[in-house]
Amino acid sequence: MAHPLILASASPRRRELLAQLGVQFEVVVADVTEHEDPTTEPRKMVTHNAALKADWVAARHPEAFVLGADTTVFIDQTVLNKPRDLVEARAMLKRLAGRTHTVFTGVALRRQRDGIRVDEGVTSEVTFRPLDDATIDAYFKVVNPLDKAGAYGIQEGRELIIAGWEGSFTNIMGLPMEATKQILTSWGLVG
Repeated sequence: MAHPLILASASPRRRELLAQLGVQFEVVVADVTEHEDPTTEPRKMVTHNAALKADWVAARHPEAFVLGADTTVFIDQTVLNKPRDLVEARAMLKRLAGRTHTVFTGVALRRQRDGIRVDEGVTSEVTFRPLDDATIDAYFKVVNPLDKAGAYGIQEGRELIIAGWEGSFTNIMGLPMEATKQILTSWGLVG
């Protein structure tokens, strides 16, 4: 590949989404500690974490384009990252129940060889249905909430918990395809 592309993410959802663009890439998971303070301004947090991942991988693969991303959920002036356990996951879903929240994703593209640095942020809104314990139990049988910001994923089981959304569906999944395609196209990585 003339310009190799590396996805700096362990997320299977990001791998699936990026593959839909028809671009060849490999995955290298960044060995970094993400900033996850729940009081941090969410746009800054996801942009920082996406850049942190991309920079770490780009330092080790200076010839490659490296794509990093980070997603979080934001409600009541608080960031909801991945829950530590099912008790916290249930509390997150109860907090989101019957309300609208914001999903922020930061996307970073790097190539160390020539100093390429692109950072972008995307925002979507998600409205939850009212939820009771039985609905949350049913949802947990369909979805593992522990590997998802806000303890949910929009791509599976959404009929149980989500009333609607505005903005990029793929942003809510973890990689805003419209913005990602535009970034990769501008550097000749997608035709």
